[in-house]
Amino acid sequence: MYAIVEILGQQFKVEAGRKLYVHRMAEADRGSQVEFEKVLLVDNNGEVKVGAPVVEGAKIVCEVVSHVRSKKVLVFHKKRRKGYRKLNGHRQDMTELVVKEIVA
Repeated sequence: MYAIVEILGQQFKVEAGRKLYVHRMAEADRGSQVEFEKVLLVDNNGEVKVGAPVVEGAKIVCEVVSHVRSKKVLVFHKKRRKGYRKLNGHRQDMTELVVKEIVA
């Protein structure tokens, strides 16, 4: 069983027991449970329910494991023959979730 859910403006495919990394959820404390009700699609062993825009009565229950930072992404700009080079780095703050159950 899996579901497509919208979390903080991004869509994720979730399955029970799987880890999930989403953008930082500042209001969620470590060890707390969060529920997401913007479920767009649910597949229950071949029985597919597609929402218009969301599936009624479906929700995803997750537990907050930790707040981490992702790998560094390097952004390099260069203009040829001009001697212009610029290097920037960015690390996104993420929240690690474990999907406890999919209620459909």
